[in-house]
Amino acid sequence: MSGVTGIVLAGGQGRRMGGVDKGLQLLRDKPMVEHVIGRLAPQVDEILINANQNLAAYGRFGYRVVPDAIGGFAGPLAGLHAGLGAAQHPLALTVPCDSPFLPADLFSRLKNELHENDLAVAKTGDQPHPVFSLVRVSVLDHLSRFLAAGGRKIDAWYSTLKIVEVPFDDEPDAFRNINTREELDNA
Repeated sequence: MSGVTGIVLAGGQGRRMGGVDKGLQLLRDKPMVEHVIGRLAPQVDEILINANQNLAAYGRFGYRVVPDAIGGFAGPLAGLHAGLGAAQHPLALTVPCDSPFLPADLFSRLKNELHENDLAVAKTGDQPHPVFSLVRVSVLDHLSRFLAAGGRKIDAWYSTLKIVEVPFDDEPDAFRNINTREELDNA
């Protein structure tokens, strides 16, 4: 398990949930991000939380909070950029704050398939889940150039790298994210 930083992506605006900070919304009496951290912590050597609002609330979980270096809520790539810049290990495992059921073996399965690739991405069926990925921190300069050129689409960035998609068809519900109040109530 050595050499991996976990990055919880909590930097969005939560528009589909009425503009609230999704990671801080309660699921079974705990903030969603707390469920995510509970599943992520045993898999990584350090955790960083990428957040752009409610920094003190995220800081109460006891991990370093890193906001985007690029303003304007620029999306998950901006969060990845901030996390990679702060990571203390050569690999980073990214997960979103609104997916409290993420696999307990996410890191090991992605790491087993990473080989010489720049990143390994989880997928179920033919659906990749790009915010669930194992990334080499060494791609930071490449990502910085992509963002500086105005790139924001995660698929467009991935297409310029050596990637492997790793099937998790045995755990499709693990990648369910909670974007709306109704989805939260149903979870």
